[in-house]
Amino acid sequence: MFFVDTMETAGLGNRSYLAGGRHSALVVDPPRDIDRVIAAAARRGVRIALVVETHLHNDYVTGGLELARVTGAAYLVPAAAPVSFDRVPVADGDTAPVDEGLTVRAMATPGHTPHHTSYVLEEDGRPVAAFTGGSLLIGSVGRPDLVEPRLTAVLARAQHASAHRLADELDDAVPVLPTHGFGSFCSSAQADGDTTTIGAERARNDALVKDVDTFVAELLAGLDDVPAYYAHMGPANAAGPDPIDLIPPARADAEQIARRLAAGEWVVDLRSRVAFAEGHVAGSFNFEGEGQLATYLAWLIPWGRPVTLLAHTADDVAHAQRELARVGIGRPVAVATGDPQTWVRTTDELRSFRRSDFAGLAAARERGEQPVILDVRRDSERRAGAVVGSVHIPVHELPKRLHDVPGGKVWVHCAGGMRAAIAASLLDAADREVVAVDDGFAAAEAAGLTIAAPASGAPASKTGTAPAAA
Repeated sequence: MFFVDTMETAGLGNRSYLAGGRHSALVVDPPRDIDRVIAAAARRGVRIALVVETHLHNDYVTGGLELARVTGAAYLVPAAAPVSFDRVPVADGDTAPVDEGLTVRAMATPGHTPHHTSYVLEEDGRPVAAFTGGSLLIGSVGRPDLVEPRLTAVLARAQHASAHRLADELDDAVPVLPTHGFGSFCSSAQADGDTTTIGAERARNDALVKDVDTFVAELLAGLDDVPAYYAHMGPANAAGPDPIDLIPPARADAEQIARRLAAGEWVVDLRSRVAFAEGHVAGSFNFEGEGQLATYLAWLIPWGRPVTLLAHTADDVAHAQRELARVGIGRPVAVATGDPQTWVRTTDELRSFRRSDFAGLAAARERGEQPVILDVRRDSERRAGAVVGSVHIPVHELPKRLHDVPGGKVWVHCAGGMRAAIAASLLDAADREVVAVDDGFAAAEAAGLTIAAPASGAPASKTGTAPAAA
């Protein structure tokens, strides 16, 4: 008998896998914090014999090299991946033993990257699981535009061919176990469900039900923004990442926090957006510790800028430090916990700003106010509908475009409240009067606000009044 255990890295929207038999196992696409993987193997009572990478990852720092070093496992990496460390290069058709009766077979599935490789787990020669990385996902495929713009169309066609190869060579009952698709921007679309099989994908995945030209055209047209920090992940993984650093950071008092802010460093408050709005250190930014902390902080922060973390508890800091290390943000230079009043000097006061909802925004308009409505959703979200009269600056562009926000009181919204809170903190730090709309976008129309799609061809990320649909 074999087993497959899934290890979620929810903050990044990825999965890693531990799979094996009675005595030994392999690990697929391990996260940087390998203590989780080692603990999972210990619970199973198995030795980690193989560590395999489906590709050089663009959305996180791998723990594969360090896991192989610590456990003595063989480290299998696609032969064509341009790495500068020793590994076992694997090519299409290569096999390796996992446990008694269990073998893993490499299958070339280019598309997400040129060297992308899936791994088929076989029990007594029969395929029982397919680890598809960023190739065939649940209801979608990995995006093909993260390597080199000139290769995007070629890789999109390769994704179509790779999906068909998987479907042609594997039985319908074989589980498909992807790495991406659970919130990661490496996916062309988010997972449609939690589990799948070759047969289920054969019936509904665009790569398998549409001809190649239609598939490629629709895939390329639907590609979303790429987080800026992705540019640093591939090189880090190719060089061979250092072990994760989870040593607790130094403590900072109010005077040190003020000095770091004055020096242009980032001070990040991990508390809930409700708590932050009620009272926070002037100049600090709000990235909630739960959810997609790593994705959005890594996306917005100038790469390499020192960061100080503020939080309720030391556990909150430790959780955030782990999340940030997964995307290559090193140990915070300082931390402070406890009562926010202790984070400011006795001569300073905490700042605050209003929170409201779309009904409150509609009421402000009815009173004759002329609020600046700032939409910080991505282009793809705005195309589906926007508040007429709103200004659009995606949250990841806002740090460099604060000067584009028109004067006046700013009501900032996103799709659910989290990104609006980030944007509100950026505006507040720039000394703008701001109201954070903490509401789901679906409530906007119900509140009486007019929703329309921007006119075809309108540059969605430009400032100014969003034109109504013709």
